[in-house]
Amino acid sequence: MDLFEHRRQEQMKTQAPLAVRMRPRTLDEFVGQAHLLGPGRMLRRAIEADRLSSVIFWGPAGTGKTTLAHIIAHHTAAEFVTLNAVMSGVKDLREVVEAAKERMRLYNKRTVLFIDEIHRWNKAQQDALLPHVEDGTMILVGSSTENPFFELVTPLVSRTRILRLEPLTEADIRAVVAHALTDARGYGGRAITVTEEAMAFIAHMAGGDARNALNALELAVETTPPDDAGVIVVDLEAAQESIQRRAVRYDRTGDEHYDTISAFIKSVRGSDPDAALYWMAKMIYAGEDPRFILRRMLILASEDIGLADPNAIVVVAAAAQGFEWVGLPEGCTT
Repeated sequence: MDLFEHRRQEQMKTQAPLAVRMRPRTLDEFVGQAHLLGPGRMLRRAIEADRLSSVIFWGPAGTGKTTLAHIIAHHTAAEFVTLNAVMSGVKDLREVVEAAKERMRLYNKRTVLFIDEIHRWNKAQQDALLPHVEDGTMILVGSSTENPFFELVTPLVSRTRILRLEPLTEADIRAVVAHALTDARGYGGRAITVTEEAMAFIAHMAGGDARNALNALELAVETTPPDDAGVIVVDLEAAQESIQRRAVRYDRTGDEHYDTISAFIKSVRGSDPDAALYWMAKMIYAGEDPRFILRRMLILASEDIGLADPNAIVVVAAAAQGFEWVGLPEGCTT
């Protein structure tokens, strides 16, 4: 590291986004995921004892996957190397492997390789990892927002432990925001007050994503002028302007897509209109094409309802036709 790089890193400590500055440094600072990191839990024991085996952290954005990797980096005596699957490939992996072998031969020192967004690597790139994970050349720590059982090759899954991280609760989000207001890395040195209504709104609208909550807090604080006493008061109005739309966990081709439409179909099949409306509203709110929902309803009316109510397919077909003529948003009422 030269002087310019050192200066850049020092500047990043103060100029980086709040969510980056507030990244937990120890297990005690980490919020949430008690099923993995609670007292006596396997992952916590493995990190504290520096006996971690290859793992894949799987979960939604903002739940702590990358943060856990950084905590492991601080706890392990092994060399910690990071690759981003979006920016790197087999060539970069070969360089890491050669360095890991040399490190083990000369210094008897292990290497922990963290691959962010590991699901972005194709089959050939993932296969290149297999021999080095199996023979212990490297301990693999991967993070993925997609289901590893679908996105990763089976041999790699069998050589790692898949650990599921859950969305944070509203209580967890409150704790994260409160810590940012008191910690020196965040707003600990400034006079800032967040009203209870604003705190509750941010915790709810963040959708279990700590990064989303901290980004909203940062925007609210940095754009709200101080009052006559020099205090920045983040009220409900400021919070609403900073996080106007709740982050809905949904994807157009992955697990959430199929899980949600399956829940919708099962709700209709089970004659539960409230549940059916909920799942349909989630899909539309998240940007799903209503034609996809209508096509699935036509299949439902034909295959699941069938002759039990022959008029069902007529009603759905009429609704589909009405939507084609009217479009959004009125078409949703058909």
